[in-house]
Amino acid sequence: MSVENLRDTITPKSDQLNADDLMETTKIIKVTAVKRGSSAEQPVSIEYEGMEGRPYKPCKSMRRVLLASWGDNGREWVGRSMQLYCDPEVKFGGVKVGGIRISKLSHIEKDMKILLTTSRGKRSECGIGKLNFYPEKDFLEKSQAWIAAILAKKMTVDEVIKKAEATGILTENQINILKSKTQNESVA
Repeated sequence: MSVENLRDTITPKSDQLNADDLMETTKIIKVTAVKRGSSAEQPVSIEYEGMEGRPYKPCKSMRRVLLASWGDNGREWVGRSMQLYCDPEVKFGGVKVGGIRISKLSHIEKDMKILLTTSRGKRSECGIGKLNFYPEKDFLEKSQAWIAAILAKKMTVDEVIKKAEATGILTENQINILKSKTQNESVA
């Protein structure tokens, strides 16, 4: 194991994705299954690509966002993606504990504003952005030049990703292509 990324050393031992997993980062997940949870507190369990046995169990507010955005048929959510982040302002029992929030969703027409209950008698607006992925055709056209720039040490993989994501979010597969081509070539 390398020391370039130590995030795995702080992963909570848990049976689900936690807000702590998203400290100082975001995570885009692609839904592979939606199941009924085993408790009234967590009635929905969302499985996703690469989840490593830790599904996303959205809170009631985020379930409301998903229903307002994607509809109430969980089967239709499969294949769709969402960007998650940790909101440190989330309270539980009046104490700030942090929680997972959705910032962007695929399969929506445009950015949305949804009114959510924040406490008894109080509602606040929740903004949800449209999750746009980098077009595969454009990626195929530009990836060779990006790989050449990385190998020539003109840019890093992270710099290429950041530049590309001004247009659209790179898929996990696209990122893996950039990393594998530049790691294989730089080792050779």
